[in-house]
Amino acid sequence: MDQNASSVAKDEPYSSASKANSTKSSQSHVSQRAVLPWIGAFLKPYRAKVITAIIFLFIGSLAWLSLGQGVRFMVDEGFLKDNGSRLNEIIMLVIGITALSSTAIFCRFYLMTWLGERVSADIRLKVYDHLLKLSPGFYAKLRTGEVISRFTADSTLLQSVVGSSLSMALRASVTVLGGIVMMAITSVKMTGLVLLAVPMVLGPIFFFGRKVRDLSRKSQDKVGDLGAYVDETLHEIHTVQAYSHEDQDRALFNHRVEAVMDAAKGRIKYRSILISLVMFLSILAIALVVWVGAHDVMSGAISAGELSAFMFYAVMVAGSVATISEVIGEIQRAAGATERLIELIETPIDIPVVANPLTLASPVRGELSLKDVRFSYSNMNDSADISLERVPYSSPEGSGISPEPVSNSEVIRGLNIDIKPGERVALVGASGAGKSTLFELLQRFYVLDSGSIELDGVDIAKLSPQTLRQQYALVPQESVIFATSVLENVRYGRLDASEAEVKQACIAAKADEFISEFSDGYQTYLGERGVRLSGGQKQRIAIARAILADRPILLLDEATSALDAVSEQKVKQALDSLMVGKTTLIIAHRLATVINADRILVLDKGQVVSSGTHGELMQSSELYREFASLQLLTDDKVQQE
Repeated sequence: MDQNASSVAKDEPYSSASKANSTKSSQSHVSQRAVLPWIGAFLKPYRAKVITAIIFLFIGSLAWLSLGQGVRFMVDEGFLKDNGSRLNEIIMLVIGITALSSTAIFCRFYLMTWLGERVSADIRLKVYDHLLKLSPGFYAKLRTGEVISRFTADSTLLQSVVGSSLSMALRASVTVLGGIVMMAITSVKMTGLVLLAVPMVLGPIFFFGRKVRDLSRKSQDKVGDLGAYVDETLHEIHTVQAYSHEDQDRALFNHRVEAVMDAAKGRIKYRSILISLVMFLSILAIALVVWVGAHDVMSGAISAGELSAFMFYAVMVAGSVATISEVIGEIQRAAGATERLIELIETPIDIPVVANPLTLASPVRGELSLKDVRFSYSNMNDSADISLERVPYSSPEGSGISPEPVSNSEVIRGLNIDIKPGERVALVGASGAGKSTLFELLQRFYVLDSGSIELDGVDIAKLSPQTLRQQYALVPQESVIFATSVLENVRYGRLDASEAEVKQACIAAKADEFISEFSDGYQTYLGERGVRLSGGQKQRIAIARAILADRPILLLDEATSALDAVSEQKVKQALDSLMVGKTTLIIAHRLATVINADRILVLDKGQVVSSGTHGELMQSSELYREFASLQLLTDDKVQQE
């Protein structure tokens, strides 16, 4: 299956009610929280660059504003007085001011663009760090493509705003304020008339800006749904093409594309109205004020140069207001995207961690004890409830991923199991009996409803998740291969292993024989999800990974199920050597696995109904005999029983 920095200092499981309440309060907090302070927290480490950028912003804006006085001098002291030398001096002054402004613009643009990239990168790091702390239960309920959309598209939009749009808005705001001051110096009367028009301009900005923000969030949600569908379809392209489902997928994709377009229409409409209305009202106000100014020039109240300067400032202010009206749409759109990121990053971590975790004695012996363990997936429905799209989710028993039951009934019902260090225990039962769920609970991917699980006498809820999980080596039935080299895939559970140690593990797993045939050997790139390997080859890579990890407890989910008869026999020999001195739990579907176990536990509806060796259970357990006749007859050896 595709998957706050603060820990929860509790060792008791959350109740459904407390999870639901914490989720609701979190959502309310996100909706009420100001976006700019949140972004400001990421800008804080780079305050020196922010301050420098703002200084250059003011230098550039004030330099442009000073050009208005240059215009006034050109008209009054150059043109009207026919003074060529004075005109030359003024032109050189204008060129100098322009050079200064251009230099300031370069510095501001560089710094703001850098800050946009840096903030976006820091947000992605923080979001990814948080996503890694959320349990598989979180991802079992949510479409991973939607999470990826928030992680990539939303942060990219935020990068554009911080690096460009926000800078433009600040520069335009400085220009508006500075322009109004310079207009007031030129003519208080005309400036007063301009200010009367300000409410007409600000009204649409606030009204339509809020509309754009709300619609932008809806639009981003639709884009997230689109990304999730593409992610799912392309990952399962073999199945899509094998069932000739392309036409249906095109239709479904087209439907989602049109949904994105429909959601964008409202945002585009309101943003277009905002821009056009603001520009019209701004120019209308300036035209009326200039009309009044022209009459003042004719009456001798002001000079032609002063009117020219006033018009220059008025045009600058109008242009800046228009820029703000354009940028406000981008900022509101980014605000919607930022709310989605905040919502994701503030999703409560659903596996509580104690403030002062215990440690395990070294070496770890691998003794496991389950005491009245009860678990249901109902509590999952109340946790991590952010507004991502829910999708039905199911997986076959034995896939290494626990399915999410439709009902709220208990999946594990009062289990009491003691497993001795080094013991090999096979788990047998029908699909849905709770075998894979038990594997998940041992690794604490979910919180128990009640009871406890102890490792070497220590409650696993009082250990840090990393410490606990470092004691397990997992070989799932559906092997997980990452899009990297053979070497890195095998070394996944033990990063400090040398290439020679990796090779020894592969030899033990009977994987070296096919790896050596690759042109690049252990540096061979295996493709996304190991597309270049067969099922049996994937499984041997996974077994080599477990061998190399060399951890005290093995969790084998029928680790030889995808192997041919010859390879299976070889790998079984490797596993027999691997299991020596290690506590091993095996989800068993085949007789060869069962008869090698020290003990077999028969599970039915989350309970242990029988326990013993194969021979004992064939005599004492009707359910086991039925299961053996239906499930284990695939092995010819069963005929000899």
